[in-house]
Amino acid sequence: MFDTLLQNILNALQWGSFYALIALGYCLVYGVLLLINFAHGDIFMVGAYIAFFVSTFLLGQYLDIPGLPSWLVLALTVPATMLLTSGVGVFLERVAYRPLRRKGVNRLYVVITALMCGLILENGNLALLGASRKSFPELLDKAIWTFGSVSVTNLKILVIVSAFGVFWLLNTIVTKTKIGMAMRALSWDRFAVPLMGIPPDTVIVFTFILGSSMAALAGILFAMSYPVLDPYMGASIGWKAFIAAVVGGIGDIRGAFVGGFILGFVEIMVVAFFPSSYRDLFAFTILLIIMTWKPTGLFGVAKTTKI
Repeated sequence: MFDTLLQNILNALQWGSFYALIALGYCLVYGVLLLINFAHGDIFMVGAYIAFFVSTFLLGQYLDIPGLPSWLVLALTVPATMLLTSGVGVFLERVAYRPLRRKGVNRLYVVITALMCGLILENGNLALLGASRKSFPELLDKAIWTFGSVSVTNLKILVIVSAFGVFWLLNTIVTKTKIGMAMRALSWDRFAVPLMGIPPDTVIVFTFILGSSMAALAGILFAMSYPVLDPYMGASIGWKAFIAAVVGGIGDIRGAFVGGFILGFVEIMVVAFFPSSYRDLFAFTILLIIMTWKPTGLFGVAKTTKI
């Protein structure tokens, strides 16, 4: 019984890491712009596909020449994918969100635009690459360690450690750097920030770079763990990560991180003791109870509107 519980905890930590990494991206954009970037889940999908093409190219599958060693391919794929995916996020901000922001339109129209951007990414992928699924190459020689009836792989440890490492790095950037101070200032009063000599567009672009990079990393780790890619893979996990961010207190990176793991634990424990078809029902019911008890989320605080 204890071994089963420990195995489920490890599985929940891995699954919660995916939610946490994506939820942090939602949290960053909302914290700075008060914008719910509903295209973020599809940026996660784009990151997985970019990682697929980069890794297969480096492995030599598109060229009849010997490719690089898998460990070197992984080391090159991660930064390349994060860089290219952040470019996609910045492109969306520049083309879709910035013109609306400068016109001063209601925030609702920006949210609708974000939804449309996500649909464009999904259906654009479908139109360009087709409906056939892609099989992600194996970039890491998997090792399995068994302790009694509990087994853990090096990939699972990599996913969990990566999530905690990204959270630490992000928390350091937001709390201890000048650009982080500018992000917090912009979230507090976006009208006073330009008067202090801080270029808001630069801060916003940096925010999208950070958020999209984390979605890309989540896409790589997810594709390595579950190596089947399809154009709609970001829809479900993206929505769930958004819910996790809301439960934790959207706008607070601690809340987004904790909320991702809460959702991961709830889903894995439900599957462990009930039929898997009950997973979403139980998970969302428990999250609804949490939101009813604390509408602002676990770490969120109620905000007042200045008149």
